[in-house]
Parts: sequence; C-alpha cells; structure tokens
Amino acid sequence: MAVFSIKIAGGGAKPPAGKETMVENYTLYADLEAEAQIPENGILSRTLHNDDSLKVVIFGFAPGQELSAHTAPMAATLYIVRGEAQLTLGEEVREVKAGCYVHMTPKLQHGILARTPVVMLLEMHKQAR
Repeated sequence: MAVFSIKIAGGGAKPPAGKETMVENYTLYADLEAEAQIPENGILSRTLHNDDSLKVVIFGFAPGQELSAHTAPMAATLYIVRGEAQLTLGEEVREVKAGCYVHMTPKLQHGILARTPVVMLLEMHKQAR
C-alpha cells in the first residue's frame, strides 16, 4: 500500500488510482476491492481507519470461510464489496451479494459465510453503544 500526502492549499500530486490518500481532513481509498487480499483458505483483515469514533476494517474471505454468529457492543455497518455470502442478522438468514449494505444496532447477533470469494467492509461506530 502506498500512502500519498496532498497539500490542502496549493495543490499537489494526485496518487495513482487504487492507492490510499491521507491528508489532514480525509483518507481516500479509490478502490476498496484492491485493498483486500483474499487468501486461498481463511480470512484476512486489515484496518483502514481507526480513531476515537470509528474503526474501518476490510476483510477478504476465501469461499466457504465463516465468521460465526457473535455480538458487538457498538453499532456497525457492513458493505459487501465483492462476492456472495450468507448473512445471519439476529434470527434472520439472508443471501447477499456485492452491493449489499447493512446497518446493525449494538448487540445484534450477526455472522457471515462466504459462498464465493468475498470482500467485505466493516465500520464499527464506537460511540453508538
């Protein structure tokens, strides 16, 4: 991963597409799918952002891999960037694909089973407890 700094005032160089841009006021990932590695077997995750109010993690799941049902003390959102998966949300089980967005309240039991190679973005809203 390359990190590019851009001056807020006075311009600066643009980073290549798919690279992370970190500046004083924002962090930009031009291609989320490119930020995740999908292993042959297993699950890989990488933190993209972490501050006092928000933690953002990108996951790569090999087909058939699962995060079993669990709860979290904070609100969270999921976005399926690539692939197809089975999501458990409370008592419901749903088949989802790329483009799916879910907001979950604190303490909602949730889990995921990758049907295909999956890239998933997780946002944990630390102050929403």
